Amino acid sequence: MFVDWTYALRDWTTYLDAAWLSLKLSLAAFALAFALGLLGALARRSRHAVLRAPAAVYVEVVRNTPVLLQMFVAYFALPSAGLRLSPVQAGVLALGVNVGAYLTEIFRAGIQAVPGGQREAARVLALSPARTFVHVVLPQALRNVYPAVVNQLVQIILGSSLLSAISVPELTGTAMVINSRTLLTVQVFGIAAVLYLVLTNAVVLVAGLVGRVAFKPSLPTPARPRPLSAVRRLLPARTAGPVRKEA
Repeated sequence: MFVDWTYALRDWTTYLDAAWLSLKLSLAAFALAFALGLLGALARRSRHAVLRAPAAVYVEVVRNTPVLLQMFVAYFALPSAGLRLSPVQAGVLALGVNVGAYLTEIFRAGIQAVPGGQREAARVLALSPARTFVHVVLPQALRNVYPAVVNQLVQIILGSSLLSAISVPELTGTAMVINSRTLLTVQVFGIAAVLYLVLTNAVVLVAGLVGRVAFKPSLPTPARPRPLSAVRRLLPARTAGPVRKEA
């Protein structure tokens, strides 16, 4: 059966605006998740139980409840507690809090993977704990977990489709509105799927370029081969044998 795409493409500017909104919301939620994940990882590694316990509860509760339920709590339940949020604010908050729990464990694993000798060397150099973390531990931890962090950003972009449940006009919500008006289900959601593919692959490409610049491999320069004459000069000089006395 032939599928006509021309009528569905008449709303191409609406699709692009919705895709741009999805990307902006995803980046805002990722910034919140990154901050929460880093703070949560530090709290989980703290020696004080007053910091470890709330961080552990946060991770367990958020990771074991649906993100859609968390969006409903942010949008419908918080106003009853006196905190009224717009649909966009509630969606960004829910996505950021959800992914922040996963980033907490990712960052914790990355920090634990840094060899303890690095911290000992920093202590010998009289670096404070804060400077040791910022200049020694954190760069290596980010290098270790960078692919996993980028994967969480992709998950946020895909998870932003759930924001349509609280009336955010992102890509999926816009596609549902267009579909209800045109009844071109295959074409409308096909265009939305293509745009999601473009968004996620573009983000992965840009993140890969950023990773190559930020985490350049520090490999030693291979030594140039020495000429044979230089090698001979490095060898120990031959000592003359005992002189034989003639009879």
